[in-house]
Amino acid sequence: MASTTTGLVWNSRFLDHDTGLALVSAPVAADSIWEPQPHAASPHLVGRAYRLLGRSGLLAQLAEIPARPASVAEVLRVHTPEHVEHIRTLCLNGGGEAGAYAPASPETYSVALLSAGGALAAVDAVMEGRVRNAYAMTRPPGHHATPDMAMGFCFFNNIAIAARYAQDRHGARRVAIVDWDVHHGNGTQAAFHGDPDVLFISLHQDNWFPAESGLVDDTGHGAGEGHTINIPLPAGTGNAGYLEALDRIVLPAIRAFGPDLILVSAGQDPSAVDPLARMAMSSGGFRAMGERMAALADEVCGGRLVACHEGGYSQGYAPVCTWAAIEGLSGVRTGHEDPYSAWLDGIPEATDASAARPWIDRAAAVHAARWGTR
Repeated sequence: MASTTTGLVWNSRFLDHDTGLALVSAPVAADSIWEPQPHAASPHLVGRAYRLLGRSGLLAQLAEIPARPASVAEVLRVHTPEHVEHIRTLCLNGGGEAGAYAPASPETYSVALLSAGGALAAVDAVMEGRVRNAYAMTRPPGHHATPDMAMGFCFFNNIAIAARYAQDRHGARRVAIVDWDVHHGNGTQAAFHGDPDVLFISLHQDNWFPAESGLVDDTGHGAGEGHTINIPLPAGTGNAGYLEALDRIVLPAIRAFGPDLILVSAGQDPSAVDPLARMAMSSGGFRAMGERMAALADEVCGGRLVACHEGGYSQGYAPVCTWAAIEGLSGVRTGHEDPYSAWLDGIPEATDASAARPWIDRAAAVHAARWGTR
């Protein structure tokens, strides 16, 4: 009998990837006239999220899944040998810029392997029935890393590596990937753009990062035509718009696709207070998305779902949104209230999707014939 428990992957070594002092990417020396500040993707964010799970009581309701490093062979299922060697050599020589917006420290290579391996450990636990679903609270993130390039704080594409591993190690013939990070999952799209066995769906802020990436008419190529679904959403989209996009596009497409496993790139940067985005979601929206995705997995693939941590850059609020998303996946309610909810759940975008509806309509129309989106 399959478990009804949600698993959590965590390892304190994830915090050893040091992004340094920077204004998003430009290094700022400690003795500069500019006051030093942590990088947007500093270790504090994931550490705060993990501590919040403990303080809220949610951690005690989750099954621990130990992380292990991915092997180079496992990473090479997605990335080129030249890319892997570039990251290894750069870190061996003290670190530096691995790519656009991708600062690396001496520890980054080994921690990035551990982050990818954490996703694989979650896949093992889910596919073997030891947990119902799992959240891999890994770092560094991965969805911007293309097969041959690091970028956007990402070095190895954890979710793409997990998809190939599930296919090769566990015989998952079809894998669906949902990316709700506010930035387009360009690296994941690149890995599967021509693959009909992987359905990639990205909800993201329209023309945000990378620029001109994730266009609604980009639907895959060759045998993979139609298996890329991009849902660009306008700035200011809140809970109602995201949930309508899920209900009208994501859920019907995945039901029609019939995957053996669902993977989620869970970035909490569509929140209303994120410094690197302009969306309007509250923690309640992330909880609801977690609930919908868990219920969908129960319906179509025996509950098998793995979420991998991606973005989310508000020191105060991203951890709250991560906690809420895991509550949604697990079905556990700790009874704690989001201190921002009185404000954020009262804005019009929390309950009214009308501003986002033209974007949703267009994406639904592009994929209606193949996937029954509406």
